[in-house]
Amino acid sequence: MVLSGYDNPITLFGVYFSRAKEDVTHDPTTLALATSTPDGFPSVRMVLLKAIDERGLVFFTNYDSRKGHELAHNPNAAMCFYWPKQEVQVRVEGTIERISDEDSDAYFRSRPRLSQVGAWASQQSAPLRARELLLKRVTETEARFDGVEIPRPTNWGGVLLVPKKMEFWQGHPGRLHDRVVYERQGDGWTTSRLYP
Repeated sequence: MVLSGYDNPITLFGVYFSRAKEDVTHDPTTLALATSTPDGFPSVRMVLLKAIDERGLVFFTNYDSRKGHELAHNPNAAMCFYWPKQEVQVRVEGTIERISDEDSDAYFRSRPRLSQVGAWASQQSAPLRARELLLKRVTETEARFDGVEIPRPTNWGGVLLVPKKMEFWQGHPGRLHDRVVYERQGDGWTTSRLYP
């Protein structure tokens, strides 16, 4: 059954997330992020969770990417985590806001240098005629910042999903799964159980 006794789903998420970290065969930070176009057409891709606190869940992206543009036009998004060893799925729905430049800068400085170079070299989601053009941009970026600290590009940074709804799904034999939903009500949360 879904763990009980938690008034706040972010706290409960932290418990499951800590357990998922024990599974060395699966990266627990991997999540499916769903956004939609201004006319409501959905799109989904895998990203990595980089922080979680009482406000919500943080990932990083190029703001000029497809997801960046979609979130700018429609700041509603959903995440889905699946941790197979625990047979647990967590769905999160909410609104998006950018984190502070200072927090984005701090995370950018912690990234491997090649990842920093890639943030400058890649025009994420734009058409690419040939991979060689990307590699050329990487070489040019490495030369540009040779011997100096690489600053964060202004079009790259952190995005916070502020949860409005979180569902915890625990698998059980016979597809008699356990599903518990938390929904934000003012400063607190209500809970309910769903049929599998």
